[in-house]
Amino acid sequence: MDLFEYQGKQYFARFGIPVSPGGVADTVDEAVAAAEAAGYPVVVKAQVQVGGRGKAGGIKLANDADEVRLHAGNILGMDIRGHVVHRLWVEHASDIDEEYYASFTLDRAAKQHLLMLSAEGGVEIEAVAESNPDAIVKLHVNPVDGLSLEAARQAAVDAKLPERALDGAADILVKLYRCFTEGDCDLAEINPLILKPTGEVHALDAKVSLDSSAAFRHPEWEEFAATEVLDEREKLAKSKGLQYIGLDGSVGIIANGAGLAMSTLDVVNQVGGKAANFLDIGGGANADVMASALDVINHDENVRSILINIFGGITRGEEVAKGIVEALGRVQLRAPIVIRLDGTNAEEGRQILADAGIPAEQLRSEPTMLDAARAAVAIANGN
Repeated sequence: MDLFEYQGKQYFARFGIPVSPGGVADTVDEAVAAAEAAGYPVVVKAQVQVGGRGKAGGIKLANDADEVRLHAGNILGMDIRGHVVHRLWVEHASDIDEEYYASFTLDRAAKQHLLMLSAEGGVEIEAVAESNPDAIVKLHVNPVDGLSLEAARQAAVDAKLPERALDGAADILVKLYRCFTEGDCDLAEINPLILKPTGEVHALDAKVSLDSSAAFRHPEWEEFAATEVLDEREKLAKSKGLQYIGLDGSVGIIANGAGLAMSTLDVVNQVGGKAANFLDIGGGANADVMASALDVINHDENVRSILINIFGGITRGEEVAKGIVEALGRVQLRAPIVIRLDGTNAEEGRQILADAGIPAEQLRSEPTMLDAARAAVAIANGN
């Protein structure tokens, strides 16, 4: 679950990370009230979960109530890269001497937490990685040991932060690590982390992604879930209990297991296609689950073919096949299906599909994931 900036800052504040005073506003009058409470000058910021707000005119400095009214009126309802602004964050403006970047995430390959720290903040970290990769310090943190203040300070030294920023940066890094671990985050990012003329180090922005698997430990997250932005496909999938993320391609994806689903997206891309979604049905490939998955994909008008990629372990191939046959009796699909079925009882499953009498133009089986991806992409491209 991705948080809006204002929610991320509220989350940071729970762990003692210094953030600017401010308030949320859904109307122009609320924006003025928030500005009066925060103290002028203020920054009026569009709350959308997409980058490029400043370039789009979604972040404006205001010195008085009239300017707040002008900027709030212009920003509310603005479309920023497909995201309409319905909410603002109005905060006290900060004086800035320097901007840095700091984040924690999980390095799955190393099986450790990963700190990334750079003296070049205020821009996309990907741009820094491409233009000057040596400017990013990467520090693996063993979850058993945690992050000490000494290790955090040394990371700041290695990142070439100035002497007067070292203690403040180290303190925030330790708190950010607590936020990441105790707060059950997938990502906790500050960009920019600023140094004020007074020598204070301060979080000027917040990007937080929460680990949905840990929601049972955090009943307070319900308030965040209520503001989660989902497109119509994602709303439908959520109502059906499916792990679904909408993308912008033309090949619908159904797979059993997150790793297999991700691999399927990669293979589709490798053979010249673009996936329309990520959809993991897990171990349950019965008729109800398959019908729900196909129904969600069928609601995406951009889908031109559907690739079902199943590798049976606990999931048995004949149950998958029965589920598909029954699901096709419930859902009238606009796009043909290409299936790769392998693993436990796969031969029985393929035979069930062959005996079902489904026309080849509606469903075809391929022996490998690569063959299935090529076939699905060819269909999506009209070949």
